[in-house]
Amino acid sequence: MNTSILPVCDHPSILGEGPVWDPEKQAILWVDIVSCCIHEYNTGRASLHTIPTVSMPGAIALRENGHLVAALQNGFAFINRFTGQQHLIHDPEVHIPSNRFNDGKCDPFGRFWAGSMSLNEKDPSGSMYMLDSHLQPKAMFKGATISNGLCWTPDCRNMYYIDTPTLRVDRFDVVPESGQLSNRTTVIQIAEKDGFPDGMTMDAEGMLWIAHWGGWQITRWNPQTGEQLTSIHLPASQITSLCFGGEKLDEIYVTSARRGLNEVQLSEEPWAGCTFLIRNSGFTGLPAHTFNHATHI
Repeated sequence: MNTSILPVCDHPSILGEGPVWDPEKQAILWVDIVSCCIHEYNTGRASLHTIPTVSMPGAIALRENGHLVAALQNGFAFINRFTGQQHLIHDPEVHIPSNRFNDGKCDPFGRFWAGSMSLNEKDPSGSMYMLDSHLQPKAMFKGATISNGLCWTPDCRNMYYIDTPTLRVDRFDVVPESGQLSNRTTVIQIAEKDGFPDGMTMDAEGMLWIAHWGGWQITRWNPQTGEQLTSIHLPASQITSLCFGGEKLDEIYVTSARRGLNEVQLSEEPWAGCTFLIRNSGFTGLPAHTFNHATHI
């Protein structure tokens, strides 16, 4: 199989994160956190559209009406993809200005989850929030340092989660109807030499894919055994997140960062910060869940 890896466009991000595939528009979206913007690249037209945000965006997800729900530094918001208009929903951490939101996704019930973290990336001041269809955010657990990758089994009975400095993937039992979490258990342990675990997704076989910050790679794991199954090397060191896309969900989009790299490092990895497309991956993903709130805001 002839796998190819190339940037989707010539527009590197400072801190690219959170790719989301839109199957209807055949577009890949991602955030550049420190540049305070959302990028949308339409693969058919080969065109890039950028939406500035009012504060740092940690994560986005598609809504059922085609627009976006986002976790920004100043809370949850709806964002119009065409006009860029932003409607703030709720800021559950208005009392913690030293925090911002980071990674997030929708679960199979259409609820938007996003974790917060300290701006200094050291204090365990972050929490995981669930925004339900009534637009009420609920803190599901606390004590996160760099809240990152999360995904669910299709039946929503298990959630997998990464707090990057722990070098672990943890599994929670989930009550599907309420989202209540219990029985946190470590299922994957990653060696620091391989890069810190960042974003994560699940493929159609139930295997986990992890982006490695500082590791130049994405990896595939069996969460039942903790065994690493596959590694794909990328032309950037700070790999941040990934998702499946394309008409058959058999392509992998991977975000990266160039934040903190010096001139020598950037000369050695000129594609740092790019969002990459891996064609002919040999694997198939699952479609992203959409936020199920029906308001037209």
